[in-house]
Amino acid sequence: MLKRISIQHLTLGMYVHDFCGSWMDHPFWRAKFVLKEPKDLARIKAASIEEVWIDTSKGLDVAAGVRSVSREEADFQVETDFGMLDKLPPLQVDPPSPPSPPPAPRRASGRAAASMHSELQAAASICGEARQAMVSMFSEARMGKAVNSENARSLVEEISDSVTRNPGALISLARLKTADDYTYMHSVAVCALMVALAKQINLNEEHTRVAGMAGLLHDLGKAAIPLAVLNKPGKLTDEEFAVVQSHPVQGYLMLQEGGSVEAAVLDACRHHHEKMDGSGYPDKLKGEQITLIARMTAVCDVYDAITSDRPYKRGWDPAESLRRMAEWTKGHFDPRLFQAFVKSIGIYPVGSLVRLTSGRIGVVTEQGQQSLTSPKVKVFFSTKSDLRIPPEVVDLAAPSCTEKIVAREDPDQWKFPDLNELWSGFSGKAW
Repeated sequence: MLKRISIQHLTLGMYVHDFCGSWMDHPFWRAKFVLKEPKDLARIKAASIEEVWIDTSKGLDVAAGVRSVSREEADFQVETDFGMLDKLPPLQVDPPSPPSPPPAPRRASGRAAASMHSELQAAASICGEARQAMVSMFSEARMGKAVNSENARSLVEEISDSVTRNPGALISLARLKTADDYTYMHSVAVCALMVALAKQINLNEEHTRVAGMAGLLHDLGKAAIPLAVLNKPGKLTDEEFAVVQSHPVQGYLMLQEGGSVEAAVLDACRHHHEKMDGSGYPDKLKGEQITLIARMTAVCDVYDAITSDRPYKRGWDPAESLRRMAEWTKGHFDPRLFQAFVKSIGIYPVGSLVRLTSGRIGVVTEQGQQSLTSPKVKVFFSTKSDLRIPPEVVDLAAPSCTEKIVAREDPDQWKFPDLNELWSGFSGKAW
């Protein structure tokens, strides 16, 4: 039986099933092990981990009277919270801005609404250009050169225009980065997620641009981390983990020295690993001490990190990632911003593997317009016949549709080789 317990109740002999938090917060590259070594217990308690899942069928249980949460209780709470999202009013943290002048003709055409299919093609082109731009930016940063802020602003504008035309396309496509591309494309993905979140909470156009810039530059400090450490496939030593944790300050100093970005971007770079409960780094800020832009970046950064393949870990399914993040919200994220983030990408983001009431399995291809629980799903497998079926797009929001999503599915268990092709349309690398 799985139980979620406070880290203070973790003891030797327990079977660690999972850590409650992003794998960026601790040096352990694996979960699912019997805790035998006192030094490992000490390292876990010294890390930025508040709770852990244990499996009592494979190791010791907690003592009588110790508070724990079962998987069923945790899932019920998450589903209840997600079910309320459609009823929540939009979060607005920015005062209404004065009417903006009409956009220039060049920008107007770039912002016209687009279908998912057409915007995926455009997004692939943007991702290709953005990857090259970020490779160049990180290379120059490694050589001690200042960031070219004009090039960065131009890239943010292109990404923002794509998100405006169709928010799901570039955000979903950027998740398909390879482990080798991760450092560069992570910045592009977080930029797009920041723009989408900024629009969801009604930030004005200038603040939205700054949010995008913060997403693009938040991890620049990783240019100062040795690649052998950054891409190490195994467990980090305490010294190596400390080096990785230095990247927010390193990036802050790089951008500060360049002197060409807004103070909010500097702040997001330095503080995107702070947590609401004060257990983050580098400055142990807590609650409202963490600025809005840094709290936004924390959410977007973690989502893209845990949904992406890394040299040492496969990414989680998008919907499963949101479920796990919801469990961490109390101590890690601003709960209001996390709710807004989920509304911006959907409870079942594009690429999520789901099961419908009919027993058919499909992949989410696009968000619904009216409800977060009614996206478009391309079904392609029947659990009743245990066979592939001709792909068919089911619009769960259609008045005549009697289907609904009844469960998330684990792609690692099903191992469908063409899952990404089914929703994206790209049979090979998209860019």
